[in-house]
Amino acid sequence: MSKIHIMSDILANKIAAGEVVERIASVVKELVENSIDAGSKNIIVNLIDSGTKSIKVIDDGAGMDKEDALLSFQRHATSKIKKEDDLFFINTLGFRGEALASIASVSKVDMKTSQGSVGTHIYIEGGRVLTNEESDARKGTTIEVSDLFYNTPARLKYLKSLQTELANVTAFIEKLSLSHEDISFTLTNNDNKIVYTSGSGDLLKVIHEIYGYSVSSNMIRVDASNDDYDVSGYICKPTILKSTKSHMNVIVNGRVVSNNQVNKAINEGYFKFKPDIKYPVVVLKIDTDPTLIDVNIHPSKNDIKFSKIDYLAELITKTINDALTNTLLVKEVEERIPTIVNRIELKEQEKQEELKDNSTQLSLIEEVVDKKDYKEVEVKVNTSSEKKETKNEEIRSLVLRPLTIIHKTYIIAESDDGYYIIDQHAAHERINYERVKKEFEERKINRTSMLIPLTLELSSSDFIKIKERLDVFDKFGFTIEEFGLNTIVVKEHPTWLRAGYEDETINKIIELIINEKDFDDIKFNDRLISTIACKSSVRANEEISLEQADQILKDLVLCDNPYNCAHGRPTIIHYSNYELERMFKRVMN
Repeated sequence: MSKIHIMSDILANKIAAGEVVERIASVVKELVENSIDAGSKNIIVNLIDSGTKSIKVIDDGAGMDKEDALLSFQRHATSKIKKEDDLFFINTLGFRGEALASIASVSKVDMKTSQGSVGTHIYIEGGRVLTNEESDARKGTTIEVSDLFYNTPARLKYLKSLQTELANVTAFIEKLSLSHEDISFTLTNNDNKIVYTSGSGDLLKVIHEIYGYSVSSNMIRVDASNDDYDVSGYICKPTILKSTKSHMNVIVNGRVVSNNQVNKAINEGYFKFKPDIKYPVVVLKIDTDPTLIDVNIHPSKNDIKFSKIDYLAELITKTINDALTNTLLVKEVEERIPTIVNRIELKEQEKQEELKDNSTQLSLIEEVVDKKDYKEVEVKVNTSSEKKETKNEEIRSLVLRPLTIIHKTYIIAESDDGYYIIDQHAAHERINYERVKKEFEERKINRTSMLIPLTLELSSSDFIKIKERLDVFDKFGFTIEEFGLNTIVVKEHPTWLRAGYEDETINKIIELIINEKDFDDIKFNDRLISTIACKSSVRANEEISLEQADQILKDLVLCDNPYNCAHGRPTIIHYSNYELERMFKRVMN
C-alpha cells in the first residue's frame, strides 16, 4: 500500500498559513495590500480587541464579480500574474494567490464585494464555503476575519498581548500610509481611532500625520538617481533620533520592505552626524525596474533582493551624507522658523516690525502653526543656498562672551541675542576634529619624538594586523617599528596629541585599528580622526579657566559645522532673549 498521498486543500492551506499568517498584523497586511492592488483610495481597518475577535477591512476598490469572489479563496488563484515571465515584472503587492486561502483555513471569513451593480456575499469557516449568494453592496470590498486560529489552538496560544498585537498592526498601517501617500488610511480598535491619514498625496503631510510636528518640521528632502535606481523621500536631522531601526522606512516600488543592506547604507550616510546606538527617522522611496529586484524570496514578502546592491548602497549613503552636510546648521537657525510659537529671536518691538515687513511670510507660518499644513513647513525648512550662506556668515561673526562654567562641563555664554550653553568637551572635540582632518588632508602633520618611547606587547594575531597597517599610522604622523617578538615601539607621534594623554590616545588608536573589520579608508580615517579628536579634547568634569573657555568659543564659531561633535552630539544650545522673557512672563504671547 502506498505511503505517499496528496494532502487535502484545507490541510495544505493550514500548512501555508504557518508562513503567511503569523499574527494579527500578517492578516491585516494581506487584506490591505489586496485593497491597494484593487485601486482603492480609501481603506478602513476596524479591529475588535486588537483583531483577536475581528478584523474588518473596507475599501472602495474595483471589487469582484461572483465568479472571481469565489475563486479568490482558492489556493494559487491570482489575477496579478498569468505566465512565468510575469515573475520578472511584478508591479503589485500581492501575486502568490496564497493569502486568502490561508487566512480562510484558520478563521471565519465574511466578504461582500461588488463592481458597482450586483454584489456577492461569501461566508467561509475553516476553509469551507457555507454561504455564496448575491447581495446588495456598494462598489468595493468589505471583508471581515473573525476568530483567527479558532481551529488551530497551538497557534492561538502564541499570539502576543493585545497591546503588542495592536502595536504591530499600527506600525504596519503607518508604514503603508507612508508608502502610498495618495491613499487615505483609517485604523480603529474598539471604535477608537488609532491612525488616520488624509490621502493628500503630500508625503511630508503624511509624515506629520504619522509622527507629528516635531519630526515633520525637522525633515530634509532628498532626491537622487543613478542608471538603475531613483531614490527620493525625507530624512530627519540628527536632532531627531530613535533607539531602534523601526522608524527607518524603506519603500521599493511601493512595497514596504526591511532590508539589512539598505538600512546599513542609511546608517552609513549618518555616520558623521549621530551616535552608533541611535537611528534616524527616514522615509526613503526606491524606484527601479522590476527586473532588478526579487520580491519572491519569502511568502511574507517583507524582504527583497537587489541586483547591483553596491551601486544602490553607494547612492543612498552619498545622498544622505550630502543632504545632511549641506543642510545641517545651528539648531535655532533652521528649526526656529517652524516652531515660531515657542522660539522667536526678536524682542517684542522687533517682532512687530518683522510682522509688518513680512506679512506674507508670517501668514504662512501662522497657517502652519494653526492648521499644520506642512507644505509651507517644507518651504521654510529647505531654505535656499543663498539664505544658508547668509546665516552661516552671521554665525561665524557671532561674539560669545563666557560668563561661567557649571558642573565643570557646560560653558554659559551670552551674546546680544540671548545666551548659549556649550558642552566644553563636545565643542573642543569638534574644533580638534576639523583641525586634524584639515592637517591630514593637506599632509601638514608634524611629528615630535617621544621622550620615552612607548613599547607595546601584543598577541600574535594583533601584531600581524598592526604590521599590515603600519602605513595607516605613518599617514597620521606616528612612527612605529618592530621591537622583538610580537612587540612594537612608538617613537614619534603627531604634535597635536594632547600633552599628558599621549599613551592613552595611542593605545586607543591601536585598539581601533586592531578591531576594525571592514577596512574602508574613508570611513576608517574619519573614525580614527574622531577618536584622536576626542582623546585630545578637554573632558567633561575637567576644570578649565574662562580664558580657555573663551578660546574654545572663538574657535568653535569658525568651524565648518560647529553644532555637533565628531560623534554627532550637539555642542551648543541657544536661548533667545524673547524666550527668556516668555519664561519669566515678561511677554505673554
